[in-house]
Amino acid sequence: MEPFVLKQADNGCGLLELEPFARAYPQLAAGFTTRIGGVSGAPFDSLNCGLHVPDDPKDVIANRRKLAEALAFSFESCTYAEQVHGKEIQVVTSRERGAGNDSRDTALQAKDGFVTNERGVLLHALFADCVPLYFYDPIRQAVGLAHAGWKGTALQIARSLLETMSAAYGTKARDVRAAIGPSIGVCCYEVDETVIRRMDRVIAELGPAVPGEEGQIPYYHPQPDGKYKLNLQQVNRQIMCKAGILPSHIEISGLCTSCRTDLFYSHRKEGGRTGRMVAWIGLRESQ
Repeated sequence: MEPFVLKQADNGCGLLELEPFARAYPQLAAGFTTRIGGVSGAPFDSLNCGLHVPDDPKDVIANRRKLAEALAFSFESCTYAEQVHGKEIQVVTSRERGAGNDSRDTALQAKDGFVTNERGVLLHALFADCVPLYFYDPIRQAVGLAHAGWKGTALQIARSLLETMSAAYGTKARDVRAAIGPSIGVCCYEVDETVIRRMDRVIAELGPAVPGEEGQIPYYHPQPDGKYKLNLQQVNRQIMCKAGILPSHIEISGLCTSCRTDLFYSHRKEGGRTGRMVAWIGLRESQ
């Protein structure tokens, strides 16, 4: 069953709620935006939340404010970073709360993962095909969010984030609930041999994939033209499992951002001229 469920907020934002988390943990806010319900014009129509694309910044900030309103968080709690396809993780405290919400200059610099245990801090990461990774430790009340393209996946950013949560909060991987959000699927993600060589080094370390409900899913499929269809979600799932997260504690979306440009922005499908979705996670101040 698809864990990310489409809902329309009162202000018109089309949002995908991470429903298993919402049902089990009412104090937790977690989900993924669509392209629906904002103010941006084409080709960024309409809920573009990326300041680094050539959209009108006033529209982007208006969209970010609409998102905060829809989630019942203050705009001042919304925290963003400048992502660089790396594996660096930021521990976010009240000092960093609100970084980058209305300016790239004030964003957390060169970070692709974020963790916090402070209530009222809403972590955000931007996507247009890459894989959003969500982490929640219900024992120590800590959350994490990571941006994993193929480079971040090859660098095992999921493992780095868990190590940061362990060092900062005492998190144990077996307690963590995780999710892998909407992203470009193996159906559409074609890569060349250079990428596969990088990925093969990771796969060799990971070993055979831990079977899921549908059995053991291959990491990639060779194509007749010498290219490969890469399953980034499956590689990230295996990284999580090898780091100690229980397979039964990992939710995986089946939504492909490239197949569903009615719902999502897709950098690859739309030739790079498109907007960005937001993944968010945070603990509400009162529940």
